[in-house]
Amino acid sequence: MDPMADENDKSTKQDSRQATSSRDDRLKSALRENLKRRKVQARERAASADPSQNEDGSLNEGAAGKTAGKTGG
Repeated sequence: MDPMADENDKSTKQDSRQATSSRDDRLKSALRENLKRRKVQARERAASADPSQNEDGSLNEGAAGKTAGKTGG
């Protein structure tokens, strides 16, 4: 057996492991950032979906509330 070939094979495997580890770390980081961004978006959507209240505690119905009481005619 050629001892030089064994050394090259070992270094190639080690380089491959380092590249895989580096890639895994990048993917983990990207997934973590994506999850944080999605959580913020979900919170913002939930906050904007909640009906706002007037100062007196009554619901602010917006444009839909203004037209709902009128009759067609």
